[in-house]
Amino acid sequence: MIEVSGVTHRFGERVVLRDVTVSLTEHRIGVVGANGSGKSTFARLINGLVRPTDGSVTVDGLDTGKDAGKVRRLVGFVFTDPDNQIVMPTVAEDVAFSLRRSKLSRAEVTARVTAALERFELAGHADHPAHLLSGGQKQLLALASVLATEPEIVVCDEPTTLLDLRNTRRVGALLDGLPQRIVLVTHHLDLLERYQRVLVFDQGALIDDGPPERVLDGYRRLMETR
Repeated sequence: MIEVSGVTHRFGERVVLRDVTVSLTEHRIGVVGANGSGKSTFARLINGLVRPTDGSVTVDGLDTGKDAGKVRRLVGFVFTDPDNQIVMPTVAEDVAFSLRRSKLSRAEVTARVTAALERFELAGHADHPAHLLSGGQKQLLALASVLATEPEIVVCDEPTTLLDLRNTRRVGALLDGLPQRIVLVTHHLDLLERYQRVLVFDQGALIDDGPPERVLDGYRRLMETR
């Protein structure tokens, strides 16, 4: 369970999230909101990239502030721009880098890297410069690196924003097929139609929460008034 209790978060004097309380147990959870609504900050709370100014966040009973290391082994995070995640020169090296703290043997790391690249159709690019991949391939590499660590939860912060329609659908389909619990922040509402629950943030507050068939219609109407 992801438990967010009375969370307020500030950047300086600016309140980014205000008194958010929610318990998340579903397997597929979507998060939507206009730019600046607080949705990305909410996503970052889940694996401790951001710590609340007030309140608490726990994942399976682990506090994201006190138990940050354990939480990050449970929760993988995929950023909007994969260039913010890609740190090694080649594709295979980048996936291997994500396993540096895993205590796996060299053979086990090699096996896991190979499996991850095959899963995301990047095996033919193993020795290619990572930053020379296409935008879609970079996002697949970011996903491969995160999933190689075998997290139980994957939080994706607008992973399709920089992609064309074909790659957006490809990443969406890959996320749909994962066994892990997914928390997906997105502006592409069609990706959430088969999700179990959607949260709507507006001006730092959680203003709606429920099944996508109801919540997304309400969110579209809200955006039409802005």
